[in-house]
Amino acid sequence: MSPEDPDRRLRSHPVLAIPTRELVHIRWRGRDLAAVSGEPISSALAAHGARVLGHHPKDGSARSLFCADGQCAQCLVLCDGRPVKACVTRVRDGAVVEPLDGLPVLAPAGAPSQSAPIEHVSVPVLIIGGGPAGLAAAAELGRRGVRALLLDDKPQLGGKLVLQTHRFFGSFNAVHAGVRGIDIAARLEREARAFESITFWTGATALAVFGDGVVGVLRAAREGQRDAPSDAGGYALVRPEVLLVATGARERSLVFPGNTLPGVIGAGAFQTLLHRDLVRPADRVLVVGGGNVGLIVAYQALQAGIEVVAVVEARTECGGYRVHRDKLARQGVPILTSHTIVAAHGTEGVEAATVASVDARFACVPGTERTFACDAVLLALGMDPERELLLKAREMGMRVLSAGDADEVAEASAAIYAGRLRGVEAARLVGVEPGDAPVDAWQHALEIHRSRPGATLAQPDPPEHDVVPVLHCVQEIPCDPCASTCPQGGIVIDADDIRHLPAFLGDRLAHACVGCERCVTICPGQAITLVDYRRDPEHPTVIVPYEMPDELAAGARVIALDVDGHVLGEVEVVRVRDAIVADHTLAVRVRVPRVIARYVAGIRATAWPTEAEPGVHDAWPAGRAVVCRCERVTADELRALVRAGHRDVHSLKVLSRIGMGACGARTCGPLVRQLLRDEGVAEDEVVEPRHRPLLVEVPLGAFAGPRVERR
Repeated sequence: MSPEDPDRRLRSHPVLAIPTRELVHIRWRGRDLAAVSGEPISSALAAHGARVLGHHPKDGSARSLFCADGQCAQCLVLCDGRPVKACVTRVRDGAVVEPLDGLPVLAPAGAPSQSAPIEHVSVPVLIIGGGPAGLAAAAELGRRGVRALLLDDKPQLGGKLVLQTHRFFGSFNAVHAGVRGIDIAARLEREARAFESITFWTGATALAVFGDGVVGVLRAAREGQRDAPSDAGGYALVRPEVLLVATGARERSLVFPGNTLPGVIGAGAFQTLLHRDLVRPADRVLVVGGGNVGLIVAYQALQAGIEVVAVVEARTECGGYRVHRDKLARQGVPILTSHTIVAAHGTEGVEAATVASVDARFACVPGTERTFACDAVLLALGMDPERELLLKAREMGMRVLSAGDADEVAEASAAIYAGRLRGVEAARLVGVEPGDAPVDAWQHALEIHRSRPGATLAQPDPPEHDVVPVLHCVQEIPCDPCASTCPQGGIVIDADDIRHLPAFLGDRLAHACVGCERCVTICPGQAITLVDYRRDPEHPTVIVPYEMPDELAAGARVIALDVDGHVLGEVEVVRVRDAIVADHTLAVRVRVPRVIARYVAGIRATAWPTEAEPGVHDAWPAGRAVVCRCERVTADELRALVRAGHRDVHSLKVLSRIGMGACGARTCGPLVRQLLRDEGVAEDEVVEPRHRPLLVEVPLGAFAGPRVERR
């Protein structure tokens, strides 16, 4: 990415609509920059190619956006002289933003400001988290007339769903499978907001759980909230009878040389910039992690016109759904299993990254290093539940439930079922019986939707029919949109366990397949094609789904590919049209020789990318491997302390300052535990530190103000 490039905003996208938005102006390093009104400062700067937001006071290393979620504090800048997190601070017209180099200098004390009153609220159920689990729980409570308060620290409800442009798996009728994540979020919010007994606080952060059963909440100033006493925001103390924690999960990080360079970001941060704020943060990316998140974000990068130099996965097989992997393979993305990242290279940002193969113990194999030129490294290494509030509430003896990723990390479909179950349970705890809620069926469905990918099986050859759907789905995963939307009932899946592979009934159909294309375009894995022999049996047409940014029209020549991405030949496009039932998916009809018709699983509009020539990794500078970003504590420093006999994490904290930064060990805590395991320290030897309020950093002025009672 070129520095200070003024044109990083998305102008078009195959799925997302690009709205016309109001512009304001800010100043950055003495320059006037256009920004979208209300967007975060970090996104406004990224739109102009500014990645370095300051330099660390300890070693002068460049700091930049990492999580885009307000948790890591790596994006601190000065806004009108005050240090703020750029990823959660909204731009305003005329704001003066400067990089934060070193420690901020406090402004002279002025006249005392008027603080908002402290609000005291009592409520039967408090739900922390407005993602799929929290919204589903709120809807169940609302159906039973139970008063509940749902709060979320973001201005928009939906959790991570608001970043997801792909279609989701699971049950079509029960959890909106076949619908894009951004649309599922809107549906769940509408369902929850339909009930008058549910109150919503957005932009409200749960700071702590106290021993008297009260939850401290910091509310941002915001208008238009139901039952809000004012629009001034401020501090509130909420006393629930039942606390339901649906706080989701945070992305894992990784320790390697150069891991804190600007451009090394979480996959979720990449999606936030790309899909929420419509900013293209990179030109060439390396994706680390072959689970669902890594495979999905790599495909989403391609949809935005960003080159993916490779996806690397340390295990021998990708852990994500096979259909996600197959989609990438058909776009020519190298998927390097049994590989890991060795280092990110650059000075003020990522310029290249080196990967190497690993052995059975995940140790790098010398001599296998390959260096790719790229300007971003996307970390997609799985998720850790955000459980600090849950654990503290249990410690305080509160009646507390958990749902969604805060309970167990899984797909959004599982979170919806878990939210429904916990909502019913919360209602029962406050004295309201569940009525006719199908609890047993939900529990059964939850176990199915939580399950990991199953066996990969061979699909039988499709039967000879005039029109026949070819099912390229070969892995057992919970999914049924194809069977649920076929008007002829021609595709079937075991209704009791939708992890079984779909099957086409063929001769057992009462009415022949009419080629309506519904199964093709609604399939979340793009794993169904439709072969039509009616006009020319020797040169049938194949209908394939397409969501890439290329402009296709009748007469174009494209490359036909099998399910694994092998080239079958060049074929002609006969027709391109929007899908009948699935928005923003094209149904592309291509004419192919009969001998390859049933093998065509997808198309590619452009030639295969030329794989980057491996560079010499020793020629690229690499930074240090940092465990604690806030205090710049390296892996080598910690290893030395552990080898000296320190097993108490609190001792490590005192000796190295690890975990003492603004993020409160949310980023480095799991990395410290992993380092201890790598050093051969048994879990029962590790003494964890106590977590005390507050769990989130907050200005002290938020706690000042007169008491206001509210029930």
